[in-house]
Amino acid sequence: MMEPVSADDPTPRAFLRVGGAMVARHQLSLVLAAGCGRVICIARAIGPELVELQHDAEKAGASFHVVPGSRGLSGLVTAADEVLVLAEGLLPTAGDAVRLLGGPPAVFVQPAEAGIPAGFERIDLNQASAGMMLVPGRLVDRLMELTPDADPGSALLRIALQAGVAQRAVPDEVRLGGRWLLVRSEGEAQAAEDGWMARHTAGGPATPGPVVARMLVRHFGPALLHGGSASLVGVTTGVLFAAMALAAAWFGFFAIALVFAGVGWVIRRASGLLEALQSEALAGGNDNSWRDAAYELAFDVLIGAILVMASPSLPGELLFERWFAPIMLIGLLRLLPRGFPSEWSAWATDRLVLVFLLSGMVVGRVIDPGVPALAALLLLAGLVLPRDDEPGKRASPVG
Repeated sequence: MMEPVSADDPTPRAFLRVGGAMVARHQLSLVLAAGCGRVICIARAIGPELVELQHDAEKAGASFHVVPGSRGLSGLVTAADEVLVLAEGLLPTAGDAVRLLGGPPAVFVQPAEAGIPAGFERIDLNQASAGMMLVPGRLVDRLMELTPDADPGSALLRIALQAGVAQRAVPDEVRLGGRWLLVRSEGEAQAAEDGWMARHTAGGPATPGPVVARMLVRHFGPALLHGGSASLVGVTTGVLFAAMALAAAWFGFFAIALVFAGVGWVIRRASGLLEALQSEALAGGNDNSWRDAAYELAFDVLIGAILVMASPSLPGELLFERWFAPIMLIGLLRLLPRGFPSEWSAWATDRLVLVFLLSGMVVGRVIDPGVPALAALLLLAGLVLPRDDEPGKRASPVG
């Protein structure tokens, strides 16, 4: 953490932010995922950024040390250790990097024609460093023979190569496509963030609700992550739309209520995607599946309540009778996706599609027969569509 962003900006490159977190925080996630028990940062001074990193490292069970130069490494690294060294500003995809570290000590390299323009250090005519190496701890002692102002990372790279540590190329599929970067400026951090966000939101169901949720994440996610308010804004906005849906239903605007419920569901899904993205990228390890399931159930109950309020009350009709059709509809929508191919189950789990279909029934004044009819269609689909364990047709018994 010695290299400034520029001559005019003394901020260390490691403190540039990508996806709302410092590059150094991404690197900390990588070393923790690789199983490192001691984290050593080389920095001129201890500031709030390093204190934040220390808290995260110690929370994960690792010790954290800050030293001003290579001389400070003596006593922290033993000859029996393996030392994972990351260049300042290196931003690889953590999962890819951890998989590469599964072998013996190595200096990771890349073609010079790609690495040198990207800011990586040249090794020879054909090879450049990839900014990461795993070396024996005994080599760190040789840094004591150098002058105090020597660059520890560059010096250790040369020492490792002279000691015969193997060079291992970073595969093209790991290195290309913005998956292995050296972030040196605000502009590069912004470009890295755009690529990072695009990669993490590229997959997922192609139905309208998840597609809109991913669009919201791509457009508003970076600002929310940088502000540290992604979860709060998502939950608050989702609850607000749920309250608006109940209010609209109370006053008899059932179609609008269903649309509000759908919008709230999309916003909450976008918020959950942001939380999962941040947790995965920073190796947070928090399991939010129970909370996501609770929100999904809450929105299903909300939709069911709106349907009950929208259906006309008949003389002598019990409350359970009014709830029966909505319960069957929501129950089938929740049960059927568990055993059917993703191309079908994605539509059953998309509540934006459901609420627009139901609001159309309300506008067409067919909501009362429409809900049980839709439930019957789902039941028929469950009987007709092949299950995941029935790819084409049912197997014929033999013998």
